[in-house]
Amino acid sequence: MKAACWYGSGDIRVETVPDPQILNPQDAIIKVTLTAICGSDLHIYNGFIPGMERGDILGHEFMGEVVEVGPKVQKLKKGDRVVVPFTISCGKCFFCKAGQWSLCDNTNPNAELLEKLYGSSGGALFGYSHLYGGYAGGQAEYVRVPFADVGPIVIESDLTDEQVLFLSDIFPTGYMAAENCNIKPGDTVAIWGCGPVGQFAIRSAYMLGASRVIAIDTYPDRLRMAHDMGKAETLDYASVSVLEELKDLTGGRGPDACIDAVGLEAHGGFEYAYDRAKQALMLETDRPGVLRRAIMACRKGGTVSIPGVYGGFIDKMPMGAAFAKGLTFKMGQTHMHNYLRPLLDRIESREIDPSFVISHRTTLAEASSHYAMFNSREGCTKVVMRPS
Repeated sequence: MKAACWYGSGDIRVETVPDPQILNPQDAIIKVTLTAICGSDLHIYNGFIPGMERGDILGHEFMGEVVEVGPKVQKLKKGDRVVVPFTISCGKCFFCKAGQWSLCDNTNPNAELLEKLYGSSGGALFGYSHLYGGYAGGQAEYVRVPFADVGPIVIESDLTDEQVLFLSDIFPTGYMAAENCNIKPGDTVAIWGCGPVGQFAIRSAYMLGASRVIAIDTYPDRLRMAHDMGKAETLDYASVSVLEELKDLTGGRGPDACIDAVGLEAHGGFEYAYDRAKQALMLETDRPGVLRRAIMACRKGGTVSIPGVYGGFIDKMPMGAAFAKGLTFKMGQTHMHNYLRPLLDRIESREIDPSFVISHRTTLAEASSHYAMFNSREGCTKVVMRPS
């Protein structure tokens, strides 16, 4: 089969690789009908995620048709149309039973690697390094899905692939980011990053009762989408002092909640050159400029929600401000299984059509050039690919 494979920073190749096989009686094989490049994939593309090996198959946003199931799979059958969540969960451990699905104890065969790095390991992820299990991803013609009775959701309606694909990651991720803000009627939410997750966080914040959403970015097409599609007020961080503007817009108090939908590759701010230099010297792994500003902007007693990926160690954090303000921090990989059915219901009721975020449609054969395009962010909000 054909698959998008990683060969180093900035080096993505579409190659012929062996077809996946049933390895465990709880596996299923999915023929991929639509897949996407995620902003998190760009962290791999840019060399910030350790544990990658040459030839690894990328991709964790995908859906398709079940073509084979293991002998112990009971909930799926050949021919089912499914969306597969990017997190892999067993459904039986302490964390899965507590609804904290992304923290699963049993799906990462390389758990000891993350334990050395972070002190503990969460669940495995598709196509996201050997730190997270080394599972082949879904930017391919076929993919093996372990724990198939736990993860995939069957799509039985006539919704298009583009309407449901983003249940695999960015819609639930944006929604959980907003949910973590504990939004109350009348609240103002500030969101840094108008990429795909930021766009869904904007829409989700309004779904959950926010009165105002202020979206912050610098790319004109993303700010336009946030304003026109998301009905957010927008700020270009390259043109204004965001902290001063947020104070002015909230009567000097600050937003009730701030969402960092950027993560470890933040741009802008006077400290950007400092963070880049420390990264180059291996003295800092992440660029936390957005997180610093979210802490400084948030009102006293507010919440900082972090769906943006962080991978290691950061410094120069204003923890004194966070402590003095009494801020609440909520973050982490999305507990996907809590959101698949509720958000599918919202799509089926026509409350939202997630395909609004797509800017580029292409084939898997063009993955390399579209990784580069998406990484430039210029005029590119979301890339979806068909394997053929």
